[in-house]
Amino acid sequence: MSEANSDNPMTAAQLVGIVTASIVGIPVFIFLLVKLFTSGMHIDAESKANTPESVTARIKAVGYSKLDESGPPGSRSGKAVYESVCTSCHTAGIIGAPKFGDSAAWAPRISKGYSTLVSNAIKGLNAMPAKGGGADLTDDEVARAVAYIGNAAGGKFTEPPVKVAAATATTTTDAAPAATTPAAAPAAAPAPVAVAAAAPAKPAAGKGKEIYDSVCMACHSAGLVGAPKFGDKAAWAPRISRGLNDLVASAIKGKGAMPPKGGYSGSDAEFRSAVEYMVNAAK
Repeated sequence: MSEANSDNPMTAAQLVGIVTASIVGIPVFIFLLVKLFTSGMHIDAESKANTPESVTARIKAVGYSKLDESGPPGSRSGKAVYESVCTSCHTAGIIGAPKFGDSAAWAPRISKGYSTLVSNAIKGLNAMPAKGGGADLTDDEVARAVAYIGNAAGGKFTEPPVKVAAATATTTTDAAPAATTPAAAPAAAPAPVAVAAAAPAKPAAGKGKEIYDSVCMACHSAGLVGAPKFGDKAAWAPRISRGLNDLVASAIKGKGAMPPKGGYSGSDAEFRSAVEYMVNAAK
């Protein structure tokens, strides 16, 4: 009898507890497992970062460049400047650039004020060269780009208006009728003189360093996004072995994350001097 009494059969209350725990616990476990594997997949369709423009900008290839020829210098809109210069870094967020449309990344910058952002963009900040490498941009064009990028991330900036010079009105007056005198016989045209085409102007001494300091150093000084570091002989050796002309041609077209001419908007001859400057530093 003592051995029979030592058996402790499961009571009805315990059985009910186990069944209840199974019914409630298993669904909760499955729910938590699903949340674990789907965390971060929520998409806020109302966010400015998910507008069609922002999404299109983010999926463009790194180094995408589009030249804007819609008007004379100084007339480009913020969007045009962004697409021709700023997109190289801000679309993919390379070398520390805040991504286009990323409200969280831009919030602390926007809080500094429009004038501060514009000043930093014109002068250059950290890895970003002056005017983002667009040496031909006017200050107003840079300011428009800052407004365009900032507003895509929640800013309330106003782009500077385009200043259009007033056209000089030309008035015509009725001229007195010319005297009816016989027209003189046209003089014989002089024989054409062959004129040799002028050779392209050679960049001024120091131009290569100037271009490097304003554009190329953004990536080459620290070896960012695969760029060979300035002065690194081992990294430059296989590139130099291909020959200077091949190296220049590749850089003009753009390669990998580097946009055409590294974002430089000047002539091919000037850009060549920058390549020569970097090659000479690595020999």
